[in-house]
Amino acid sequence: MAEAGETRCGFVALIGAPNAGKSTLINALVGTKVSIVSHKVQTTRMLVRGIAIEGRSQLIFVDTPGIFAPRRRLDRAMVTTAWGGAKDADLTGLLIDARKGIDEETKVIFARLADVPGPKFLVLNKIDLVEKQKLLALAQEANGEATFKATFMVSALTGSGVADVKLCLAKEVPAGPWHYPEDQISDAPLRQLAAEITREKLFERLHQELPYQSTVETTSWKELRDGSIRVEQTIFVERESQRKIVLGKGVHIIRAIGAEARRDISEAADAKVHLFLFVKVREGWGDDPERYREMGLEFPKE
Repeated sequence: MAEAGETRCGFVALIGAPNAGKSTLINALVGTKVSIVSHKVQTTRMLVRGIAIEGRSQLIFVDTPGIFAPRRRLDRAMVTTAWGGAKDADLTGLLIDARKGIDEETKVIFARLADVPGPKFLVLNKIDLVEKQKLLALAQEANGEATFKATFMVSALTGSGVADVKLCLAKEVPAGPWHYPEDQISDAPLRQLAAEITREKLFERLHQELPYQSTVETTSWKELRDGSIRVEQTIFVERESQRKIVLGKGVHIIRAIGAEARRDISEAADAKVHLFLFVKVREGWGDDPERYREMGLEFPKE
């Protein structure tokens, strides 16, 4: 690691409407998977920090939940967490899905962006799916809504433009010592990341509202003598009918979820993983303060 005094280090929050591609961009910036990705909206529930090195700068990217009009208690906690992450960061990047442009959800974000301290950057994502003229018009319109220090056009999925973002942010974060070891890519414990990976597989396999009414907890993480890891996780749902859906006929759904999650958890842990999944009913878990604390969210009282 470079000597203190020569280094820079700072927190960079990425905010935006649901499904703008924040998690995909975080993973691209870090160079590996640290945040779950799904085509469904509102999959990120808590602040996920991915750590990247660019020259003598350490960049700590904060993936925040998508900002939207909340309907449920969990929604309100997620939105509050997103704005809190932005206000605590050194720099803030507003991510916009270039295909959608400035929709109603993004307009709401613009209205509150002035309350966020520190320099702000505009990131237009999914540029590979939009004509150049439309991108230029969108960039001009967005810069008319708020003051941005720089505008980037990227495709988080293909990696186009991502290196330019890192180079610029590396120059903008404050001077100071690094907060984390050079080889650390996330501040999330492995057992927490493992739970998030399994929840990602739930989103991929199940449909409609059920994934939003479920949560995953890693209840046991034991390293075995042969170097492999035994992991036990519980998927909590709110009703017995939901438990049956997660299990699937002949438990084929839970087996598929387990196989896919085990592969990704093994890659994250860099070890062979034995994964055991259990599905239990916990009525009203969405109104249980303890569940919010485990997710790193503040429990809304109303």
